[in-house]
Amino acid sequence: MLRQVDLRQVGAADDFDYRKAVPRASFDVDHALETVRPICDAVATEGEAALRRFSEQFDKVTPEHLRVPAEVLARCADELDDNLRAAFTESIRRRRMVCETAELEQSFGVVEVAPGANVSQRIIPVHRVGLYVPGGLAPLASSVIMNVVPAQVAGVEQIAVASPPQAEFGGLPHPNILALCQLLGVTEVYAVGGAQAIAMFAHGVEGLCPAVDMVTGPGNIYVVAAKRLLRGRVGIDSEAGPTEIAILADDSANPAHVAADLVSQAEHDPMAASVLVTDSEELAAAVERELEAQVPATRHAERVRTALTGEQSGTVLVRDLEQGLAVVDAYAAEHLEIQVRDAEAWAARVRNAGAIFVGSWSPVSLGDYSAGSTHVLPTAGCACHSSGLSVRSFMKAVHVINYSRDALMEIATLVEDFAEAENLPAHGNAITVRRADATTPATSDTDQKEAGR
Repeated sequence: MLRQVDLRQVGAADDFDYRKAVPRASFDVDHALETVRPICDAVATEGEAALRRFSEQFDKVTPEHLRVPAEVLARCADELDDNLRAAFTESIRRRRMVCETAELEQSFGVVEVAPGANVSQRIIPVHRVGLYVPGGLAPLASSVIMNVVPAQVAGVEQIAVASPPQAEFGGLPHPNILALCQLLGVTEVYAVGGAQAIAMFAHGVEGLCPAVDMVTGPGNIYVVAAKRLLRGRVGIDSEAGPTEIAILADDSANPAHVAADLVSQAEHDPMAASVLVTDSEELAAAVERELEAQVPATRHAERVRTALTGEQSGTVLVRDLEQGLAVVDAYAAEHLEIQVRDAEAWAARVRNAGAIFVGSWSPVSLGDYSAGSTHVLPTAGCACHSSGLSVRSFMKAVHVINYSRDALMEIATLVEDFAEAENLPAHGNAITVRRADATTPATSDTDQKEAGR
């Protein structure tokens, strides 16, 4: 079922590019840009009328209310199954605990770089954010938690959520999504999906939804394209592509566990990537046998089989775990499982991954829901430079510079020389014009201001 890529004969030269050898999905965001551009432009100029038209066109339903009424949110929460409510509540508790304990960055105090020359840093939350929750093949209610909780812990004052309207639910988003919004205290929820939701957040729609400062959350290729198109007008978290899992495993791994984890990721989407990297032919063969047994038994067997047999999935055979580590670092997976002997030691050496799942008892599915970690993660190799969505994603660092007269004069000549070297004389002059004031007998900044009037 999984195609094989044999890298065992590749030399140990540092210049071999494993990124070109490992399976990877094709994801042409540039092509999708031309599809979403007129959608985003229409939302910017026509507002609510465009949103309703696109809902009918793409979602096959026109919501009665584009903003979900408060009584609907309350009803969905009231009607939650008790077991599901308990699952939601525990997932929220664990995610919030990790956010508050490990992710919350604090402002630092004043650093005196010279007498009277002070620099400090303030950490300021983004004021207003729009959080997107996919509907599609799977209504990802868990994405509500993964978006909302870190934004709340960061101190974001205004949080809006958008999710596609569902014909099955009378033009409302999935009830589980609405119930979670209610449990989390989010009252601004929109039945708007796709590129038009991103455009609504970025441009704002008069009388419906004020523009936001930042948009986060996963989505299909058209959501990604809209985020790329509107980046700059609005901040974004990332351009997330198809979901992916890589598993680094040796002959100690349980093939049933490995196969189940590959299948669980393939369940997301026909373009989902499932990659096994192993130095054991025996394990690879055993996993293949498990896949042949597990795939037909799963509910979404056709979708899973399409993903597992696609160009983006496969088994990569390596000489040893050292080469395997180089391969998974080059792949930079969204989700990386380490199922080898001494898994913690090998996991500690990983450089590139969105999230690392250590050992046989830490499957990706746990992280998707209730581990306490984020599941909004970089894809398509972007884990080599980007991080998953966290509290820090919703915060800005602002330096505050406060120099006294004497502190500025102490370094004035150096700044002027630096400016001249860059052929920016006006920069230097902004220092020079202060020299005359610096020779006055004023004893404080306030006195200087008064003396200059």
